[in-house]
Amino acid sequence: MKTLTTILSVAAAALSLSAAPARAEPVTLTWHMWSSTDAETAAWQHVAGLVNAQYPDIKVELQTSPWRDYWTKLPTLAASNTLPDIVSIQSLRLSGFTTLFEPLDEHVKDGFDLGQFDKSILEGLSYDGHLYALPYDFGPLVVYYNRDLFAKYKVEPPKAGWTRADFLAAAKALTQDGNYGFAVTSGDWLEFALSDGAKYLTEDGALDFGNAELQAAFQSYVDLVTKEKVAPVIAASGQPSGDIARGRFLAGNVAMYVTGPWEMINIRKSSNFPVGLAPLPAGKAGSITFTAGSGFGINKAGPHKDLAWKAIQVLTGPEAEQYLASQGRAFPGRIAQQGYWYDVAAQGVADARETIDFALKTAQPYRTTANWNTVYELLEQYAPLAYGGSQTGAEVLDTVQSLAAE
Repeated sequence: MKTLTTILSVAAAALSLSAAPARAEPVTLTWHMWSSTDAETAAWQHVAGLVNAQYPDIKVELQTSPWRDYWTKLPTLAASNTLPDIVSIQSLRLSGFTTLFEPLDEHVKDGFDLGQFDKSILEGLSYDGHLYALPYDFGPLVVYYNRDLFAKYKVEPPKAGWTRADFLAAAKALTQDGNYGFAVTSGDWLEFALSDGAKYLTEDGALDFGNAELQAAFQSYVDLVTKEKVAPVIAASGQPSGDIARGRFLAGNVAMYVTGPWEMINIRKSSNFPVGLAPLPAGKAGSITFTAGSGFGINKAGPHKDLAWKAIQVLTGPEAEQYLASQGRAFPGRIAQQGYWYDVAAQGVADARETIDFALKTAQPYRTTANWNTVYELLEQYAPLAYGGSQTGAEVLDTVQSLAAE
């Protein structure tokens, strides 16, 4: 009897255990994002943690690469079937990577309110009628300037309405004592060309670096280094020219450089001088800049697409957008959270709201070709030849045009 009782007790215990629901382990989603500084990585780690806080059964493992490396890694990861579950994408480069992404059309039609986002960046993250990513940021390219250097050399700070002549006069006055007025890059001459009325694409969207107006506009930008001597030479070094320009600005060695509102996190955390913002100086066609942005999409071949959809809603949700805006890492794609960038991240930055508002009124979408990443890399490789004086601007653009077409 004792044996039978023991057997029945063990059986009952086993039955009880088998009836208990299994405790599922959280699914870990991988997310690949570009990051150039510790401050940026910390911001992305924070928003990754918001996913697990809302969905305890989902963890997000952040993987980062420097900006330039990110775009060369994406095709490699896809080819080796190791693309992360969540893929970050910039609007300028979307057209070249759409085959990697799950279209979001079926997800957003189930009551998801796209009206919470800026319309222009939703268009920027769409291609051929399909939305491929939810936006976390967007914004215009503007001029950041060092207020201490302007005050030291008694130069009037730039304001909306300033001209290219005003810009050059200021740059000359600021170029002394080992300092320079401006920092050039390999790509930001395009918005200067746009303000001169030049075009870099044909009517049907093909690359058109061979036209005379564009080449003249690029040469005038190159002249800031070679002729006017108001910007330091950027040599071919393998380091992105944008990183070099930012480093010189943060070190206090150049008074002005062009970037977007997403750079405020690095400016505020790494500079020891007060900063101001100004729109691009007006050229022949006015003060015209580009607007662009980025977002997060879903790996088309990933095993956890539904969970990734939940995750990117959090990564671009109100809490994440408020945090990224307050940190200065993003001018939010969500309209309701944009005030946090102005009131927190850009607090004390001269003319921040006025500049962004002014720039957005005349900004044009940054249109690109499907091989824009190749064009970008070619500019990084060959533009320094013009800045160093060994080739003309026209020769550099002819080379980029020829090689990009291969």
